[in-house]
Amino acid sequence: MEKIIILDFGSQYTQLIARRIRELHVYCEIILYYHEIKWDDKIKGIVLSGSPFSVNQQDFLDIDFEKIKGKIPVLAICYGAQLLAKKYGGMVAKSEKREYGRAIINICSGSKIFENIETQSQVWMSHGDSIMQLPDHTHVIAKTDNIPHAAYQFTDSDTYCLQFHPEVYHSTEGRKMIQNFLLSICGCKGDWTEANFIDATITELKETIAHDKVLLGLSGGVDSTVAAVLLHKAIGSQLTCVFVNNGLLRKNEYNEVLAQYTHLQLQVIGVDASSQFYDSLKNLSDPEDKRKAIGKTFIDIFDQEASKLKDIKWLAQGTIYPDVIESMSVLGPSATIKSHHNVGGMPEKINLNIVEPLRKLFKDEVRRVGHNLGISKQMIDRHPFPGPGLAIRILGDITAAKVALLQEVDAIYIRLLREHGWYDKIWQAGAILLNAQSVGVMGDERTYEHVIALRAVSSTDGMTADWVQLPYELMALISNEIINNVKGINRVVYDISSKPPATIEWE
Repeated sequence: MEKIIILDFGSQYTQLIARRIRELHVYCEIILYYHEIKWDDKIKGIVLSGSPFSVNQQDFLDIDFEKIKGKIPVLAICYGAQLLAKKYGGMVAKSEKREYGRAIINICSGSKIFENIETQSQVWMSHGDSIMQLPDHTHVIAKTDNIPHAAYQFTDSDTYCLQFHPEVYHSTEGRKMIQNFLLSICGCKGDWTEANFIDATITELKETIAHDKVLLGLSGGVDSTVAAVLLHKAIGSQLTCVFVNNGLLRKNEYNEVLAQYTHLQLQVIGVDASSQFYDSLKNLSDPEDKRKAIGKTFIDIFDQEASKLKDIKWLAQGTIYPDVIESMSVLGPSATIKSHHNVGGMPEKINLNIVEPLRKLFKDEVRRVGHNLGISKQMIDRHPFPGPGLAIRILGDITAAKVALLQEVDAIYIRLLREHGWYDKIWQAGAILLNAQSVGVMGDERTYEHVIALRAVSSTDGMTADWVQLPYELMALISNEIINNVKGINRVVYDISSKPPATIEWE
């Protein structure tokens, strides 16, 4: 399978580069800039991402470009373009004016990267430094009124450097530029599809697993469901699934999901371990502590179930690409980042090999694979739900009473979104129980009860997200239904934060 490698220098847009490449049916992978590239003839091109850092910092992020130059086509974006300019004798300095937002480039060369693109084109700038002088063996291919070197290319290699971001929506012909790089310059066929992925993955799973038995932990969500069906297609009855009720699922979800899995002909063991999880979470308020407690308890229960089964050699997980990306740090392995519940296998005591058939896919790609596999729309189009469940939607400590309260609120919220035609327009919606109480008046009585925050976002793959502007009439209805029907809630607020800077979940 042909592929493009993206070297990530920490840009907020790196995932967008990957999305744009995959939309053009070319497979790509993101690796951190300091990782060694494992060369093979399937790699057709390299992309250098942007970065929040400056090439003029003392400890700037650097690569040995001589290992790449002339070997394979390169597209260097923003920081990448500035890095190559500096490395080969050019000059990069702080811009007199901050260069952010829309700009019009004037194309001044017949470069392959600009084939079939208008001479003037709107692009998106996002940088504080600017290339003041180009290195030898390069020439300008585009400029703006303020930037004399908006784009340049090397004359001694297939290396194209853009100071703007073609991957961003506001670069009106950016998709075409990326397409030119992939098809005209790198010679990619553009034949990577969900159907091809399914065929290749089933073949690979059959070869890798052979006659071994596999255990998979189902969550009831899209990712683990698609992973299970894909594995079932490949190895059939060799797959056993375990669905653990951690007491932190949505209302009635445990029984409903078990029934749905029966229709998919999966061999599923249901385990209701609510009480064990509540015990492990007792008096814990810190989000990371809660995650670790849930993870450890799940591992203990899963280990108990695994020990009852004979000859299990593999543990399957529904890990997807954003899980992997969000668990990497451009600052290196010593950087502290949030632990991710979907990444990393069970402890060594379980002694199983890990198989993650969806590890290379974004969420929307997983959904399309699910549809191709014939999984029902009801299961595939469900909103994402966090692995730690309602534990990270209850701020502060966890009790069975708080979970029951939030389950009732969530059920009302999701039901009304469905009834009013908004559920399928939203990427993810949920309710958050705040660790604060507010004063209210009900009838003639003063109340001091919980506050609920509602969250609804639109997104493509969860890497970035924007808040959904629900109609005021619907928001009023949802608020009234919650307050009138859930004892213990007297105030409802709506979260209007986007990701970034906020995240989708509150914890």
